[in-house]
Amino acid sequence: MSVLKTPVHSAPTDTVSPHRTGLTVFHVLVIALSLVMTLSAWEFSRNQMDTRTSARFETERDQIVSLITERMQRYEDALWAGATAIESHGSDISRSEWQAFAKTLRLDTRYPGLNAIAVMHYVEEDGLSAYLNRMSREEPAFSTFPAHGYPSYMPVSYIAPERYSRAALGLDLAFEQERREGAIAARDTGQARISGPIVLVDDTGKKPGFLFYAPFYHGEAPATVEARRESAVGTVFAPFQTSKLMAGLLAQERRGVHFDIIDDGQIIHEEHGTDNAQIDPDPMFSERIALDLYGRTWTLDMRTNLAFREANTFVQPTMILFGGLLIEALIIALLMMMARANARAVAYADRVTMALREESEKLTHANSALESKNEELEQFAYIASHDLKTPIRGIGGLTEMMEDDLEDYFAQPDANPDVAHNLERIRDRLSRMTTLTKGIMEFSRIGRSDESVEPVTLAQVITSLRADLELTDDRLQLEGDVPPITADTFNFRRVLENLVGNAVKYHHDPATLAITVSAREAGGQVTVRVSDNGPGIAPEYHDKIFGMFQTLAPGNHADSTGIGLAIVRKSVENHGGRVSLISNVGEGATFLFTWPVRTETTLSAPLSKAA
Repeated sequence: MSVLKTPVHSAPTDTVSPHRTGLTVFHVLVIALSLVMTLSAWEFSRNQMDTRTSARFETERDQIVSLITERMQRYEDALWAGATAIESHGSDISRSEWQAFAKTLRLDTRYPGLNAIAVMHYVEEDGLSAYLNRMSREEPAFSTFPAHGYPSYMPVSYIAPERYSRAALGLDLAFEQERREGAIAARDTGQARISGPIVLVDDTGKKPGFLFYAPFYHGEAPATVEARRESAVGTVFAPFQTSKLMAGLLAQERRGVHFDIIDDGQIIHEEHGTDNAQIDPDPMFSERIALDLYGRTWTLDMRTNLAFREANTFVQPTMILFGGLLIEALIIALLMMMARANARAVAYADRVTMALREESEKLTHANSALESKNEELEQFAYIASHDLKTPIRGIGGLTEMMEDDLEDYFAQPDANPDVAHNLERIRDRLSRMTTLTKGIMEFSRIGRSDESVEPVTLAQVITSLRADLELTDDRLQLEGDVPPITADTFNFRRVLENLVGNAVKYHHDPATLAITVSAREAGGQVTVRVSDNGPGIAPEYHDKIFGMFQTLAPGNHADSTGIGLAIVRKSVENHGGRVSLISNVGEGATFLFTWPVRTETTLSAPLSKAA
């Protein structure tokens, strides 16, 4: 472990110059810059307010245009629904059927401003008598009106609900140019069209309105104008009084922008009248927008009102100016105070720097001592484990000599069987002690391997493990393809040997053993998964098994020292990685660890081998 040393230089506290209480040239520059920033902020705020106000006008303007467009599209959908209903009846529908259809539209709740929806038929001179006979069967007093000189007829056949517009039954729309041209435009284009400005027959107030048409034909919709004229049956249309339509669209009192609608020079909706209390004689914003709707061009004359002016008059720029000047005065006072405090701050900083330097030196000494202790502990563990081999080998030799000396005794019928059993137990303990000391030596040498570091592929390691553990290809499988490993390949092999070896050692049924090793590489790191179908490990032991001398095997298991997974964790963490476990009892186990693909640094020097 090491500590980063940062040299700290400070001047002796007795060399600090006396502080000055007057304003310097630098302070004057600061004040001047602050004044410039105040004036700039004031100007910027004014521009921002203007931009924000303009954006609000544009938002309200666009909202009005969008509402008009969307409302007209909704009405168009209703008309096309009517045309489709008629075409579904073979392009002919009865009065009662039309009334039933109109009832499903729920005009009074779903279509504000739309009082009725009607059917008009195109009738030629030679078909008028048959048309009147057919209509009189449903309405005995039915007749067309008024008389006109146009060669064709466009009578209103049905209208619903009749209680509002019964007077329009039989009205021949061909009598007036605006009505007639709108119906013809819908017929010839096959699209929804609106008429020019008209006065509705049932409107006692004589306010401007228009008709909205959607044509229907015999059979499928024709592709050419001639075909449409030939197969046209009539139109579904709706009469609108523009002021009612706009009132249902958006109430004036809730808007900051009023507008007039002009069609072909005629005002069909007016909000700029003198009787409007919200009229602004000098509007903050005004704009004329040409809106193309269903074959007509409506001009929207938009102007902001008094409510808009009240909501968008700001005193913020003025407040910024006065606030900035006040801040200027505070800055001057603050600079005076800072000049006085500067010398005291410098002296205090010198004292703190000296204290930090002393603490840094103490930490450096402590780090050095800690590194030395770690080295001593690792050396001690290595030497102690190494030196334990001699008495272990001696005890093993003595055990063999005792067995040789007692060979004749064991052959006698009255020989005590406990003697042979106890000698066997001594051999088991010696084997476990040998394995344990070997594990301690390996643990102490992690990160200090003197093996040569050569590139190795995962496939090579797996092939070697199959041979060492006598496993077939189906019992130890490899998935994934990663670059050759060049970072501390000795310990990389050792980690895999421990994980695969444990899977083999603790499997409950070697005949069904299946181990899968998979890997993937990302960002210079390889993530390795070692999965088996063994007995699994309960979650409460997932952390415990990585500790020194921690094992879940029975105490008489000679090969279980509790060091293997400790070696795995230390090796992986020494390379900046981490190891984890996914397992439940009866579900096998999956160990995951990360390892660098390559490294630019070399391992630390190996421990000296004890004699």
